Amino acid sequence: MIRVLLADDHAIVRDGLRGILAAQADVEVAGEAADGDQALALVRANDYDVAVLDMSMPGLSGIDLVKRLKLEKPKLRLLVLSMHGEQQYAARALKAGASGYLTKDSASAQLIGVLRKIAAGGVHVSEAAAAGLVAASNGDGPPHTRLSDREFEVFKMLAAGGSPTQIAERLHLSVKTVSTHKTRVLDKLGLATTAELVRYALEHQLL
Repeated sequence: MIRVLLADDHAIVRDGLRGILAAQADVEVAGEAADGDQALALVRANDYDVAVLDMSMPGLSGIDLVKRLKLEKPKLRLLVLSMHGEQQYAARALKAGASGYLTKDSASAQLIGVLRKIAAGGVHVSEAAAAGLVAASNGDGPPHTRLSDREFEVFKMLAAGGSPTQIAERLHLSVKTVSTHKTRVLDKLGLATTAELVRYALEHQLL
């Protein structure tokens, strides 16, 4: 039996996933979390085979959540199920310790197949994600692939219209630290203004 933890801040998404997984004789939804902090607490207190994670939840989320869960339970298999396209997060999630990455528009049959593959010790890497990993390791990717995970989070939030104060609150950082990250992001991308940053994000389909 594959014991699964579902972590998504939208109840309707968890309901849908639970319905899909409950129809499988070899899968048990053994826990549910509505945010990253709750997911971390559940993983600390219980044993699961696979955690299915959304990338954008209140509290601890994204790449930080993947890293923390792997730190707590190195043997836990992580499947990221996200609304973000693979070009945005897949390579980073896999590098951080996830065993697979699927977008939320994937078919339910694909989800079940990937879940079983991951639970058995396999890894699900699409061609696009694999290409991203290779490009990043070779330093051949676009400029944003050279941002640190934290810089990339700040970059995404700035591009989405977040202010340094809002981003600081969301990431539990000081406004000064966020401003430092912003300066580094602009420098690494060769940009001068937030408007140029937004245009870069749109051109690279990162929003």
